[in-house]
Amino acid sequence: MTDHIPACSVTEKNTRGRKFADKAHPYRSDFDRDRDRIIHSEAFRRLEGKTQVFTPGVNDNFRNRLTHSIEVAQIGRTIARNLNLNETLTEAICLAHDLGHPPFGHAGEKILNEIMAEHGGFEHNKQTLHIVEFLEHPYPDFMGLNLLYETRLGLAKHRSTYDEPTDTTFKEKNCSLEGQVADIADRIAYNCHDLEDGLRARVIESKQLMEIEIFVKARQEINAENISDHTIRRARTAKAIINKLVCDCIEVSKQNIAERNIISPEDIYNTSENLIIISKDNDKQLGQLEKFLLKNFYLHDSVVADEKIRGWLGVLFEKLCEKPELMPSYFRNLSEHQSMARCVCDYIAGMTDRYCIEKSNNII
Repeated sequence: MTDHIPACSVTEKNTRGRKFADKAHPYRSDFDRDRDRIIHSEAFRRLEGKTQVFTPGVNDNFRNRLTHSIEVAQIGRTIARNLNLNETLTEAICLAHDLGHPPFGHAGEKILNEIMAEHGGFEHNKQTLHIVEFLEHPYPDFMGLNLLYETRLGLAKHRSTYDEPTDTTFKEKNCSLEGQVADIADRIAYNCHDLEDGLRARVIESKQLMEIEIFVKARQEINAENISDHTIRRARTAKAIINKLVCDCIEVSKQNIAERNIISPEDIYNTSENLIIISKDNDKQLGQLEKFLLKNFYLHDSVVADEKIRGWLGVLFEKLCEKPELMPSYFRNLSEHQSMARCVCDYIAGMTDRYCIEKSNNII
């Protein structure tokens, strides 16, 4: 464990609290309650039916958005714990970071953004904040989950290689260190687990990766040539990469934080650059793997089906705008607060892949 770094961490004493006052709970901290509210939300449950890379149901062993979020949280907790940051806040941000993803993953997001071009567009990070602040409605007196300021800030500022935050609600340049941990945990998780799923599906083969340094070094570390079972071999390879990157992140970030004169979380918010990072060498190696996966996996014919997705989403959006009575009354009533186009978009974005296909086919 590292030396204690209380000035860096968000705590019960320095949190900015909730928008709506809430009584303290006798057994759970405010951060525990944020995590629990996310886990018990409808949007979180629906992640099970949303694409990570492969459409759910193709193979039960492939990741979906729910399992991905849980794996991100596990990595995030390890990093936060060893930096003596707020582990529960980190977990809450990790678990919620993908709530705004529509059906069909990044392809679905791109097409929904095209459909909504004249109505403000669509971006899943912004949608995540929209969900926790407005769409979820488990309380009688207000909309949303009434999460802590720091949890919402972490979601608003979430970024990765493929995600750039567009929300302008928060004036801060950055989020807390806990939010930054969620960012790096997400990047580590999706690269390593998508690599494993790509190999499992045989969309990519090990021989294609022999120029990817981080992959080759991981195979050498686990002595892959002596592991005859290909299932074990690919799992151990992915885990070796995760372990390498997590350990590197802890050591580099620990040093990075120690070199800064940080006296409160406010100092973190005013710093544009992230303090939770991996080394330049590992960042370069991970970037090489990212480029490989984009070219050889994410854009592979067996994964991308843009025209089908455009048809499903396009038909739904057009028909529901024409006949909003086909939507549940909850979404129709949201038109008191926003345009009907946005209400339809919110309804579609919350759907699982399978429900979206069924709804599209039945609505014609």
